[in-house]
Amino acid sequence: MFIDYAEIVCESGQGGPGRVSFRREKFVPKGGPDGGDGGNGGSVVFVADRNLHTLQDIRYKKSYKAENGGSGASNQKTGKNGQDIRIPVPLGTLISDKSNDVVKADLVSDGQEFIVCVGGKGGKGNVNFKSATRQTPRYAQKGILGEKNNFSIELKVLADVGLVGLPNAGKSTLLSSVSSATPKIDDYPFTTLQPHLGIVKYGEYQSFVMADIPGLIEGASKGKGLGHQFLKHIERTKLLLILIDTADDNPLENYRLLKKEILDYNPDLNKRKYIILRTKIDTKIDNDKWSEMDDYLEISSVSKEGIPNLIKHIGHLLNKE
Repeated sequence: MFIDYAEIVCESGQGGPGRVSFRREKFVPKGGPDGGDGGNGGSVVFVADRNLHTLQDIRYKKSYKAENGGSGASNQKTGKNGQDIRIPVPLGTLISDKSNDVVKADLVSDGQEFIVCVGGKGGKGNVNFKSATRQTPRYAQKGILGEKNNFSIELKVLADVGLVGLPNAGKSTLLSSVSSATPKIDDYPFTTLQPHLGIVKYGEYQSFVMADIPGLIEGASKGKGLGHQFLKHIERTKLLLILIDTADDNPLENYRLLKKEILDYNPDLNKRKYIILRTKIDTKIDNDKWSEMDDYLEISSVSKEGIPNLIKHIGHLLNKE
């Protein structure tokens, strides 16, 4: 199951208390203070991991709490630090404060870390409070409390190229024909219900990542048909391919519909480069309506017609980018 959103509670560990202790030496009835400091509490840390592709691992665990710090000991021994909790997430994960929706971190590179809750500091032992006028302090500090907060965790896939189209426009078939990805393909709308990624190789030692997202419908930018859940996955792409079936009765109208839904969702997507694709040309359907369209490429993911030229064109645009 593809899961790209989760809400969790994170809490760091409390610092351990300092120790009140005095030296016990033979023939020294009143030894000086020797209470050690408490250990620091553990922190909660998110770590980006390129081997993960979904938030499924954290979706079903609602709460994370790091270990408390240990108490200080005699002989000025510091308590053990609490163990951190490290939460692995996929590349492209956004971490936001649930109370105000402020984005705290955007983890986009492998191994990138972000501490959401810092462990509390350990309290100081009584040895730290000895002075010329206070030779035998009988108190120590308590450890500082850890932090606790609610966070929303959201995944936006990282891809160079995003496929956009109405349901059953041929997006999944294109992805499977140019990469080793195996999305579900069938001849009915909404076959794709989650994003799929594929690596497309071209030239020598060059490649790009292509993302197939579920088909869009009118009103997607307002959330209709899970539109927001799908559209967010094209926000990070450098290039968008708009796929329209060669048999479409109104290709120009549907192109404008798709473009409107994209820009209504995020006007900044107007800065992306676009390629319009007339798909399924192997079906040999004559359609005069396409004379209204300008600047499109014709492809067939089944016969591979136009595919080499498309990949070459995409590679050229990405290299310029």
